[in-house]
Amino acid sequence: MLGSTEQKSAAIAVNELELPITVEEYLKIFTNKCKEMLGNSPLMPGAERLLRHLHANKIPIALATSSGEHMVEIKVTHHRDVFELFHHRVCGSTDPEVKAGKPSPDIFLIAASRFLDKPDPSNCLVFEDAPNGVQAALSAGMQVVMVPDKLVTEEMRKGATQVLKSLDDFRPEDFGLPPFPTIG
Repeated sequence: MLGSTEQKSAAIAVNELELPITVEEYLKIFTNKCKEMLGNSPLMPGAERLLRHLHANKIPIALATSSGEHMVEIKVTHHRDVFELFHHRVCGSTDPEVKAGKPSPDIFLIAASRFLDKPDPSNCLVFEDAPNGVQAALSAGMQVVMVPDKLVTEEMRKGATQVLKSLDDFRPEDFGLPPFPTIG
């Protein structure tokens, strides 16, 4: 379910687990639990450094997430200064332009189209943690760096342009971007 819209994930959970509640009730419970658990969640190691580096070098960056706007707001509560570095965000579960969730390429194509210079998809680099997101980026014609959860199998990592254990391992120059400044 990683990378699916909130509505689709909720429907799968309710139906597959034969829960005695509606999808809407499940989403309400899920949202409340997320507020409890995700409000203090840390950024991925290396994420802040990478985002600040790209922003400082005037590389346009967007957030393209399957989460809805309300869920993103929960997640960014304690990292607002970092999330303000994004030029824009596309929230797949609530953005009316996103007709199909990942693995459909919609979300990434829409994110690219909202940049002022409207880059060709082949000039876009996506960072993903979910197999559906990797497939969506590839279907959009974009390169994708996968930083998978430990539970994602080797088979599910296939296809990514690059797979890293951590964003700390990312080397921007491998993708034609300015390298991180050397320290010392």
